[in-house]
Amino acid sequence: QVQLVESGGGLVRAGGSLTLSCAASGGTVSSYAVGWFRQAPGKERDFVGAIMWSDDNIHYIDSVKGRFTIARDNAKNTVYLQMNSLKPEDTAVYYCAAGAPDSFYYDSSDYPGQYEYWGQGTQVSVSS
Repeated sequence: QVQLVESGGGLVRAGGSLTLSCAASGGTVSSYAVGWFRQAPGKERDFVGAIMWSDDNIHYIDSVKGRFTIARDNAKNTVYLQMNSLKPEDTAVYYCAAGAPDSFYYDSSDYPGQYEYWGQGTQVSVSS
């Protein structure tokens, strides 16, 4: 099975930047759709963006488009979420997740049920 470990979270001021890492073991990130989700206290876990196994298609929600960038480093078996121009509303625990491509639908990449493997999360706090 695949294990995912997120890291890189922390406290930043509004307008600052953070890069989150999702390190995989037991599988290669280039063989899966890898999504990023976030969950604020008392709220549902929400989709942020995803990169497909083909290393070609990347999807972001509108609220982070132009600020967040997903990248894959196959040599390190790691997927990154580069976050720029952070806002207080970005504060959440961020999770990465992997979904097998055999039953994955890109048009529903925001659906958590498509992702079989999940990391433990890393806290991102943005102060105003």
